[in-house]
Amino acid sequence: MKENMLIIHGGGPTAVLNCSLYGAVKEAMESGAVEHVYGAVGGTGGFLKGRLLDFSAVPAEELEKLPVTPATAIGTSRDALEPEDYMCMAELLQERNIRYVLMNGGNGTMDACGKLAAVCKDKGIFVMGIPKTMDNDIAITDHCPGFGSIARYMAGTVRELAVDVRSLPIHVVVLESLGRNAGWATASAALAREQDGDAPHLIYLPERPFVEEEFLDQVKTLYNRLGGVVVVASEGLRDETGKPIVPPIFQTGRSTYFGDVSSHLAQMVVRRLGIKARSEKPGILARASIAWQSPVDAAEAEQAGRAACRAALAGESGKMAAFRRLSTQPYQCEIFLAPIEEVMLGERTLPADYITPGGSDVTDAFCDWCRPLIGGRIPTMARLV
Repeated sequence: MKENMLIIHGGGPTAVLNCSLYGAVKEAMESGAVEHVYGAVGGTGGFLKGRLLDFSAVPAEELEKLPVTPATAIGTSRDALEPEDYMCMAELLQERNIRYVLMNGGNGTMDACGKLAAVCKDKGIFVMGIPKTMDNDIAITDHCPGFGSIARYMAGTVRELAVDVRSLPIHVVVLESLGRNAGWATASAALAREQDGDAPHLIYLPERPFVEEEFLDQVKTLYNRLGGVVVVASEGLRDETGKPIVPPIFQTGRSTYFGDVSSHLAQMVVRRLGIKARSEKPGILARASIAWQSPVDAAEAEQAGRAACRAALAGESGKMAAFRRLSTQPYQCEIFLAPIEEVMLGERTLPADYITPGGSDVTDAFCDWCRPLIGGRIPTMARLV
């Protein structure tokens, strides 16, 4: 009798998570090696409750919509798992004759992937990880599926915002970016620039302490020279003591719901400098946009899903499908299998050479690295005056 496969999603959604799901499901079905491909409805918590979707019952036309559907079609979760939960999961896998498990998610999910693989090591169950996070903070891999799309969103949206502010240069606009401890998404706003002097004029990353007086001095100088200023700031900004500049609204485990950094900074500009300012916060709109989905990101997400599926079927376990960059110009990457122990909760932040000495911008080295991931040019704007 053929064995079955289970796919589990964990953590926050992205614009290409369903691309990885599509790749894994199609690869499994095309292999002829499994009888049923199941999806855990609602992540690990859903699986522990026996909530499964059998993909063989899903119409083909619905499966084909997955690559252009944001978030996750089977649901996800941020469940905190205890040691006994992994033992329970292993028992449920055996009961349902599930021999292959693919866990698709970020740092927390890769940690869970490693722990489940360890529990299943002697049970003939193979567990593989598929990277996913718009934060781009998973260790070992060059980049993560989900990042290229939010990078494209940030570049395109900030370019549009910049044109608006340049047209009516009377205020400071602070746009807040997702990204808890790693500033990859925030940094990608730099790709909005078409020429020297273009917005964003300031980029504040969580990798560097936020100094209030330096911020105000820079904003005032730029405002006096330009009239209109665009600032992109990470939601995870901290001061020199490591304390968030805006207290979190709610925090549980690794999940933090930050206060409005953009609103805080805009109000600071108004009150301290007497300059008109406004805040913008796309929030989860930035990670859920199919309109700004990167074709490179979508293709690589599917490739990662297929690669992890093939590896599991070949008897690999306790590893993650990761990307190794071979060339930037022309862009070329390959997938390799990284030991999950080297990945688990190893948060990857921007390296120092990607951040300018002053800490309020990114370098050309970052832009060169990031540009291929957004999947081609974004619209160029007219300049008449």
